[in-house]
Amino acid sequence: MDASIAITNRSLHDQVVSRVRDLIIEGTLEPGSRIDEAHLIEELGVSRTPFREALRTLAAEGLVIVRPSKGSIVRKLTPEDVFSMLEVLGHLEKLAGELVCARASDEDIQSLVDLHERMMACYRLRDRMPYYKLNQEFHSRLASLSGNGTLQEVQSNIQARLKRIRYIGNQQPESWAGAVADHEDMVAALKKRDGQRLGEAMSSHLRKTWERVKDSI
Repeated sequence: MDASIAITNRSLHDQVVSRVRDLIIEGTLEPGSRIDEAHLIEELGVSRTPFREALRTLAAEGLVIVRPSKGSIVRKLTPEDVFSMLEVLGHLEKLAGELVCARASDEDIQSLVDLHERMMACYRLRDRMPYYKLNQEFHSRLASLSGNGTLQEVQSNIQARLKRIRYIGNQQPESWAGAVADHEDMVAALKKRDGQRLGEAMSSHLRKTWERVKDSI
């Protein structure tokens, strides 16, 4: 880490959360490791209060475990944790795909297509973190456009806990290319409002995600 991660004045809490989250996603803060608060506070250029508030937010997302008087640690998921979450997420996003094709407006569908195109632009540049964040936004927006609040809530909760896992799914060039091909299939179905095809593409994508990450957990 270096001075380039220092915090500027834009929405202090959100920025601290975002920067520490990125450090967890990228693996700079390793799963199971103790978070060196003093060092990070100095690196980020913030005081203790906003930093600890950020840790509480990340704990609510399932990325950090806050231990009173013992310091915070980065949550480490077991392979069983990851498999079970991806299994449920696959079914949720299958349903989301079916519902979006039935319920979303043409403008909403186009917004997902536009997001996909921005992802592809990042992929062509091999710009991994921006691609990853747009990918997260795509899946979140798809759940939102399903029109089912319960689905959206559960999907958001699981997706938050899998942030690091989803990031390492694109670690190898062939894995990333496979994920991109999956998204091309999703968007082709989305454009035709083929809910069954989109649902199957979403479900298949999550099954393949497990294959891409299982040896890295």
